[in-house]
Amino acid sequence: MQLHSSPTSPYVRKVRILLLETGLDAQVEQVSRAVTPTSPNAELNADNPIGKVPALLTDDGMALYDSPVICEYLDSLHDGTKMFPAPGPARWRALRRQALGDGVLDAAILGRYETSLRPAEMLWPAWLEAQLLKVDRSLDAMQAEAAELGGTVDIGTITFACALGYLDFRYGDMGWRGNRPDLAVWYDNFAQRPAMQATRAPDADPLKS
Repeated sequence: MQLHSSPTSPYVRKVRILLLETGLDAQVEQVSRAVTPTSPNAELNADNPIGKVPALLTDDGMALYDSPVICEYLDSLHDGTKMFPAPGPARWRALRRQALGDGVLDAAILGRYETSLRPAEMLWPAWLEAQLLKVDRSLDAMQAEAAELGGTVDIGTITFACALGYLDFRYGDMGWRGNRPDLAVWYDNFAQRPAMQATRAPDADPLKS
């Protein structure tokens, strides 16, 4: 299998963490693609017309996108502990947490594009503020259930961790830990997992996500 990838994409990181946690990493070739919303990549577009990473080309030639679909497909390929729990309350919690974490990432990346890609004379402060308010409300929701996360490793907690890691990476002055102590403790512990350490984003092109 082949994964269209980027070392700074938190959505790609989610896929890479799942690969490592499930022992599937060696089965997927990662191909780095240089892509921003204003600089499309022809090879990526051939497999994902939306033009976003990650995109996965399976062994039978099927292209899958985006990260929730890719992660659920990969989770079906192994016999170990599933990152997508079986139907029931645990599954719905994991899927909801995935949606919340992805929502943080969606808003944070849109905010970043506003300040890093849009010409300064066209900057829309109200738009940026609206995205950051989404992030703030979502972090409060994460804090409210942080004490319940414990040692759970599933698609929900993986996505929470990718979202918080992205905020540390791209919004280092946000100070999200200040009034969210339970979430901060949980994340700092989760971030020590080998899969998290192995997928930390390097310093890279500031225009990328």
